[in-house]
Amino acid sequence: MSTMKLTLLTDLYELTMMQGYFKNNKNEMVIFDAFYRTNPSENGYAVAAGLDQVVDYVKNLRFDQEDIEYLRSLSLFEEDFLAYLNDFHFSGDIYAIPEGSVIFPREPIVKVVAPIMEAQLVETAILNIINHQSLIATKAARVVYAAKGDGVMEFGLRRAQGPDAGIYGARAAVIGGCIGTSNVLAGQLFDVPVLGTHAHSWIMSFPDEYTAFKKYSELYPDKCMLLVDTYDTLKSGVPNAIKIFDEMKANNIPMPYYGIRMDSGDLAYLSKKARKMLDAAGYYDAIISASSDLDEYLIDSLKTQHAAISSWGVGTNLITSKDCPAFGGVYKLAAIMNEEGEFVPKIKLSENTEKITNPGNKTIYRIYEKETGKIKADLISLVDETFPEDKDLMIFDPIETWKKTKLKAGTFTLREMLVPVFKGGECVYESPKVMEIREYCMQELDTLWDETRRLINPHNVYVDLSNKLYKMKSELLDKMSQTD
Repeated sequence: MSTMKLTLLTDLYELTMMQGYFKNNKNEMVIFDAFYRTNPSENGYAVAAGLDQVVDYVKNLRFDQEDIEYLRSLSLFEEDFLAYLNDFHFSGDIYAIPEGSVIFPREPIVKVVAPIMEAQLVETAILNIINHQSLIATKAARVVYAAKGDGVMEFGLRRAQGPDAGIYGARAAVIGGCIGTSNVLAGQLFDVPVLGTHAHSWIMSFPDEYTAFKKYSELYPDKCMLLVDTYDTLKSGVPNAIKIFDEMKANNIPMPYYGIRMDSGDLAYLSKKARKMLDAAGYYDAIISASSDLDEYLIDSLKTQHAAISSWGVGTNLITSKDCPAFGGVYKLAAIMNEEGEFVPKIKLSENTEKITNPGNKTIYRIYEKETGKIKADLISLVDETFPEDKDLMIFDPIETWKKTKLKAGTFTLREMLVPVFKGGECVYESPKVMEIREYCMQELDTLWDETRRLINPHNVYVDLSNKLYKMKSELLDKMSQTD
């Protein structure tokens, strides 16, 4: 898995279309946009993740002899096309929204500008990578928001849908705000903190609970977190943990990080009782950690009940995004270059309004309220448009066009969201480390209004079209509707 040879990670029709383009001498420059239509988990935003793996994929996009032989064995591809694949490399441009950015529906997350055969081939892998990691990063951001400043640990490897989902899901979870993961391989690959205590089997393997705690504390005095619910949390687990802490204190053993973990039962009731017992024994700084099939809704409920928990281990519901298991990103043709070297806009029609695509060579401007630094709206425009901050800016809903907002000059700032990643087939982007992306993501999330971050019925951020793009789209729709 570490080599990530993903050239054949594609749908068969990408290759059959490539051969069709090849046979018809059709390889003009095109623009494809990867975007999504609906926020996952009925959220008010999503978090972009996976770009570093897209970079690795494109850098290593080569057909070796084993790949060619396999494709030959399918009896679908002719020898001249296979000879073309033998020398294949990506030569186009890619633009993307940086990992950790908050993103919204219908705006390009990744834009590919390349000969059509190349742009077609990369579709499946880009969607596979971006969809999965953006889904888990978004779920993690929701869980972390519910924890209200408490540390959230990603504990889902054994429940993930396979090794890759566990590894890259852990990466995405840390980007979304988790303080670390139980996944040791993810820790090694991405230089993120690895965290964990012990299982019930550790307790059960010793003659009694006290002995199990004692042996663990001797091994890991600096990180002495004891699992207290193997037998009876309040009658046995917490008292035995306190006894261990008393002995460590009497022996002048430093306890920089210590406490208890609970994995079952009524976590609100048990945590409050345990907190009283720990405080009565003088261990006011002892951590109470909880796991047990947690998600953002249960954590939010426990917070509302004033549960005495300050650390959360979240597994299945996070690593699988159990309530919303798919991100739904799509990859659509937006423009084709003509013989004069100009991009001709293309549009996909649908009876479903939300499935009608935005045509042309586009970029995204994020509009911030200058006074607060919060996001006012996103504006999708054509790449040659500019919007001076010292002039008034009128934005409007592209569907309900009568809904308009006039932003007065000097009250807003703009930031272009798409950045160059590949130019002429060469990577021009250096991916930050995962913990740096996490820090950036925390800053990004702070630009959202609280109303957009709430877990239920969040306010939707407006994603508007520029006048020029809206006019182009309308003219294309009119033209298509007049075609017999």
